[in-house]
Amino acid sequence: MQTETILYIILAFLLSLSVAFFQYFYKIKVRSKVNVFLFTSRSISIFLLLLLLINPVIEQKQLIDKKPILSILVDNSVSIKYFKQDTVVNDLVAAFKANKSLNTKFAIDYFRFGNSLDVLDSIAFTASQTNIYDALQGIEDLQKNTIAPVVLISDGNQTTGNVYEYFKSNKNIYPIVIGDTTLHRDIKITQLNVNKYSYLNNKFPIECRVLYEGKEAVTTQFRLFYKGSVIFKKHISFTEKKNIQTITTTIKSTKEGIQYYTASIGKLKNEKNEKNNHKTFSVEVLNEQTKVLILTSIFHPDLGALKKAIETNKQRSIVIENIKNKKFKLSDFQLIILYQPNDNFINIFKELKTEKSNYFVITGTHTKWSFLNEIQSNFTKTPVDQTQDYGAIFNKSFLTFGQKEIAFDSYPPLKDVFGSISINTTYDALLYQNISGIETSTPLLAFFENENQKSAVLFGENIWKWRAASFLNTNSFQDFDMFISNCMQYLASTKKRERLSIAYKHIYPANGPVSITAFYLDKNYQFDSRALLHLKLTHTTTKISQNVPFSLQQNSFEVFAEGLLPGDYEFDVLVEGQKIGKRGVFKVTKYQIEEQFSTANKKKLTTLAEKTKGKLHVVATHNVLINELIQDSRYFTAQKTVSKKKQLIEWQLILFVIVFLLSLEWFVRKYYGKI
Repeated sequence: MQTETILYIILAFLLSLSVAFFQYFYKIKVRSKVNVFLFTSRSISIFLLLLLLINPVIEQKQLIDKKPILSILVDNSVSIKYFKQDTVVNDLVAAFKANKSLNTKFAIDYFRFGNSLDVLDSIAFTASQTNIYDALQGIEDLQKNTIAPVVLISDGNQTTGNVYEYFKSNKNIYPIVIGDTTLHRDIKITQLNVNKYSYLNNKFPIECRVLYEGKEAVTTQFRLFYKGSVIFKKHISFTEKKNIQTITTTIKSTKEGIQYYTASIGKLKNEKNEKNNHKTFSVEVLNEQTKVLILTSIFHPDLGALKKAIETNKQRSIVIENIKNKKFKLSDFQLIILYQPNDNFINIFKELKTEKSNYFVITGTHTKWSFLNEIQSNFTKTPVDQTQDYGAIFNKSFLTFGQKEIAFDSYPPLKDVFGSISINTTYDALLYQNISGIETSTPLLAFFENENQKSAVLFGENIWKWRAASFLNTNSFQDFDMFISNCMQYLASTKKRERLSIAYKHIYPANGPVSITAFYLDKNYQFDSRALLHLKLTHTTTKISQNVPFSLQQNSFEVFAEGLLPGDYEFDVLVEGQKIGKRGVFKVTKYQIEEQFSTANKKKLTTLAEKTKGKLHVVATHNVLINELIQDSRYFTAQKTVSKKKQLIEWQLILFVIVFLLSLEWFVRKYYGKI
């Protein structure tokens, strides 16, 4: 008990005596037995009442045993059932649960993993993909700074995620390899590179990488199919050392719309797995190309970065011209980018205003603001003779078009002259300015739409650094290029702004979830979270239809459809109570990514075990693993001192005594006429 509490109790005792003494003995000459009784009763009741208010507690220390944690991760992917090892895995889990010595020594946590990590309640082996790395990282985050070995029950075949065999952990990982580890002769398509878009009557490239696993020299045929007909074929040979071949060719686009093709490798003799010999892909054939013109009076790395980012989408081409060159015609382009305008841009701005052409202004340290403030009315800036770095803050409420957060705040700041910015018309800011770590409400990237003319402004140069940062962050330019592509798609379009837009893939693998995202705005072009959206999905062959409601996800709607049969599908996205809808098509292939493997990946699991100072086991030696875990002195029960606070008094009993004493005192005083 704390000293402070003891002092309070002493003061409460003295106070209760003082109050009772003042009431029954102060200025009273004759002290009867009744007064003594009443004094005692009042002192005790007041003291107990104050004791209830103080509520003294005592601290008790206990020693508790803390068992080491054993995490058992079970592969819940389709590949386990494909290898016909589902019963084996269930028996393994049952063996761990049944071993009394193991359960006495460890606190055992069971998890299942596939696309994600979950607590194990049942195992159905239905996960469409396997992410071993994320499963291990999940355990690492969940059990930091604990003695926690991990048993990984898996075939070792990962279909998504980071390379797991070099996973860094201070926990010992003991893989139990599931499935056949014997190397069978197998040939498969491991990678297929193709552009998403092509143009009518143009040729588009295809690159296919084929891997052979086997010791004998073999020869087979690679073929491309379109609507059941062979449009390309090539004989290829493999040996044990020369086991990778890359086939490249070009195919002519002959029909507009989404076109499906199939790449196929001929079956080898005695090949165990044929499902990885085929892969379907799609190409969207367009009948026109968007042309973008960049006008500038200076040389800058931003120009090259914009050109590369825009032209990653093959439906767009870009031309960079000096403003002094008079050979171009604005009417030949769907979008004009004005890079750091100055007095030389006066005729361009006048023509843009007359023709109501869409344009994108990028400012910087070479921009002449006195000219720009006068020539257009969307925004003005009062510059001073110094520069400033502007970081980017993503606006989650941006509604003009769909754009995801790509860690804009981690990108290097843009540079522009310092000064206050005024926006003189309605706008929607995709990015706000961050000045020296202070988030502001001043736009960094804003979009305007006035009288059927679209425009935008980016207040800062050095956007090329953003593209480099995107590659450093994700090992790919894709995030940045998609951001620029979204901006170009909105600005280059002459169509009236749509209230409903959708995003989806054209091909989904079998047993995988089909995800479709919808973006719906009300009549004022504000995101309408109250709307009810439905997906009407129809299999084009069986004509089986289903209606699935969308669920709200922040500033969009999303729907997942699972268990769809392979084949072609048509769908309609409908808004309840509105005559607004969108249509689309996609294909569910027979190919399941989890069925591409013919053997378990013992090599990667062995590397993982060695890197984490664990040990690889097979199903037959799982009892050896259990005994090793039981006998391993590194995993021990630790004693931990726990302090618990306990109330010194039982308030119900004390309250009863107080009521009893006060009642008794009242009756005695009433009896002797002291009231």
